[in-house]
Amino acid sequence: MTTVLGNEFRKTFRKWRSYIGFIAIGAVVPLVEIGLKADGGSLLNAVAGAKNLPPEFMILGNLFNGYTVTLFIMNSLWLHIPFLISLVAGDQLAGEAAGGTFRLLLTRPPSRGSILFRKYVVTLAYTALLVLFLVVLSLGLGVLLLGTGDLAVPGKQLAVVSGAEAPWRFLFALLLAVWSMWCVASLAFFFSSLTENSIGPIIGSMAVIIVFIVISNVPISIFLAVRPFLFTTYLNVWLHAMGEPIPWSQIASSAASLGAYSAGLYLATWWHFGRKDIVT
Repeated sequence: MTTVLGNEFRKTFRKWRSYIGFIAIGAVVPLVEIGLKADGGSLLNAVAGAKNLPPEFMILGNLFNGYTVTLFIMNSLWLHIPFLISLVAGDQLAGEAAGGTFRLLLTRPPSRGSILFRKYVVTLAYTALLVLFLVVLSLGLGVLLLGTGDLAVPGKQLAVVSGAEAPWRFLFALLLAVWSMWCVASLAFFFSSLTENSIGPIIGSMAVIIVFIVISNVPISIFLAVRPFLFTTYLNVWLHAMGEPIPWSQIASSAASLGAYSAGLYLATWWHFGRKDIVT
């Protein structure tokens, strides 16, 4: 089992598309952070500036630091990460079908369910690594360039998290971010089982996400009734880790919903893949 799982990891990371996400993040994050440092924080001040502060609120110290910049970058790139995940998750099964290797795989002892499970584990592991890379690079470079301090959390009114709490808040946010992106990976993995072309799952996943996000954000009464049933409603659960105070009940319900969606998508993939006629 371990050897076969290792082979799946090697197959995934031998493909150049597996590194597109890391390269993109590795290029964008330094550019943004260096640009923010050169800009002196005026962009962040516009996003989380005095207009969001209540009249009696007074700040002592500098909120333009590595913690605040990391939160800004994570929030800015969050809609782009699903596309980078879909590049790999959507290729896990469709890539084998396109390459004509499924028939060879299925002549070996592992069952279809076992093959599917290993590919899903690799998909989840890749997703976790990509999100981890984003957070670690943003936080590490941000602290190196701008130092530490209190964390400014934009909203209807600016919230401030103490610098002593910020590291474990980011750790908690990282875990929630991985959990939410596993739902996106599960969606792309499901679409991957339906086609024999890797482009289809990528386009299909992003189309679903875009449509669901539009429905989640357009203030129409009929959409408000549908919103709780869309997984995109809960994808920003990681932001709740920065709440003051932390909304534990909201985090628990969002995480449970995302987990249910991920499990449901995997079961749908398992059902379809187990009945799929492999002809190549």
